[in-house]
Amino acid sequence: MRFFRLVKIFYVVLHFGLDEFLLAHARTRWLQTPLNFLLFARNISAPRSVRLRLALEILGPIFVKFGQMLSTRRDLIPTDIANELAKLQDQVPPFSSELAIAELETTYKKKLADVFCSFDEIPIASASVAQVHFAVLPDGREVAVKILRPGILHVIEHDLALLEVCANLIEWLWTDGKRLKPKLVVAEFEKYLHDELDLMREAACASQLKRNFATSNLLLVPEMYWDWCDSNVIVMERMHGIPISQLDALKAANINISKLASDGVQIFYMQVFRDGFFHADMHPGNIQIAADGRYIALDFGIMGSLNDTDKNYLAQNFIAFFNRDYKRVAEVHIESGWVPAHTRVDELESAIRAVCEPIFDRPLREVSFGRVLLRLFQTSRRFGVEIQPQLVLLQKTLLNIEGLGLQLDPELDLWKTAKPWLERWMNEQVGWRGLIKSLKAEAPHFATLLPQLPRLLNQRLNENSFAKYESILFEIASQQRKRNIWLMVIAWSVAVSAIWFVLNF
Repeated sequence: MRFFRLVKIFYVVLHFGLDEFLLAHARTRWLQTPLNFLLFARNISAPRSVRLRLALEILGPIFVKFGQMLSTRRDLIPTDIANELAKLQDQVPPFSSELAIAELETTYKKKLADVFCSFDEIPIASASVAQVHFAVLPDGREVAVKILRPGILHVIEHDLALLEVCANLIEWLWTDGKRLKPKLVVAEFEKYLHDELDLMREAACASQLKRNFATSNLLLVPEMYWDWCDSNVIVMERMHGIPISQLDALKAANINISKLASDGVQIFYMQVFRDGFFHADMHPGNIQIAADGRYIALDFGIMGSLNDTDKNYLAQNFIAFFNRDYKRVAEVHIESGWVPAHTRVDELESAIRAVCEPIFDRPLREVSFGRVLLRLFQTSRRFGVEIQPQLVLLQKTLLNIEGLGLQLDPELDLWKTAKPWLERWMNEQVGWRGLIKSLKAEAPHFATLLPQLPRLLNQRLNENSFAKYESILFEIASQQRKRNIWLMVIAWSVAVSAIWFVLNF
């Protein structure tokens, strides 16, 4: 099955003329002429961006997600391709309404009219693994109904198997393969992709994110209606907002675009460093803006999490970057184990400075992140930096956030926007505020433990006293046993000597 899947990928690439992307380099450009001669029957008259989008749609969910990520990086890819790939965010061809209704009736075990007061058979959005319909509950609440694509698990399993083969080949054929840990990265991606196929898990993640921002004036999260949720169907509050990609509509609604871009960066850092739980699929198709300027998060299939150790090292890295303290950046990389322990701090510091210094104090429109990523890759290869699989989703999310920031406000300075918030967060974690926060968190345990301290201390002292006496008694007994053994040896020696003396005289 993997072989046939690989054959299909090659067929789609050639059928849509995507070989022009692969053969665009000067060294391989000469191959295009004979290849076009051999494949003269194919129709490649459509623009390259359209052909690329259609190919990704045919190849399935994993390829669609790759296109979604690329669509947010207008600094890395041409505008025509970015505009076309943006359609993958919520305009993937839907499955039929008949299949959607059959799926709902199978899940609820009753007719659709008995579940919803009204149901819009035309989907409002269609993505790679599910599609969304608007409906109204019997009590009049407006809802959005998300339905998993039938048979999607079978398709994804084949693609993941192919990715595993590719990861093995990368480790085997490429000198940097083992350092980049492609197999662990694929395993991490597989885990989150399977999580995305369980809609009950998605609903639970949305509920957690809503609690995290319950008192925030930056982000809105729809409420989940649990009585209508299942592993392949979830029903949530219908949100009313303007898609973040519609800049003209946002300006017409008097939304402050610069503040919007700044708020987006702050929301990202709050999720990552304050909560350690973040929305990891923040492409424009999953974000709307409310009338009051707040973000509306949608589609919670891919959520990332970080432990306290990861958060601490990341925060130290970011703050050191913002302060241009490249020596501290190098030290943190070594302390965290991301580079070998024998790495010279001064050499790593110099390499990091060469990458980061040219991009400081510049707006997004003046920063070539493609060049920065290339330099970072070269640096990581030189110093043996190991890829951290648990941070792959965070890296993907950061790419999305940067792409959104570039789209909303090219003058946005990511460094100045993020630095105050991160410094405040670090003070709360490490300074006296952090101490007070820790004491508050441990207070319930102290309240339970303190009254028991006298009794526990007395028990411990008694245990130690008994152990002490027991040890002394054991030592006395041991010495007595040794003495008895020596007396017995002496007695037998005397007896044997006496017998020998009598026999010989």
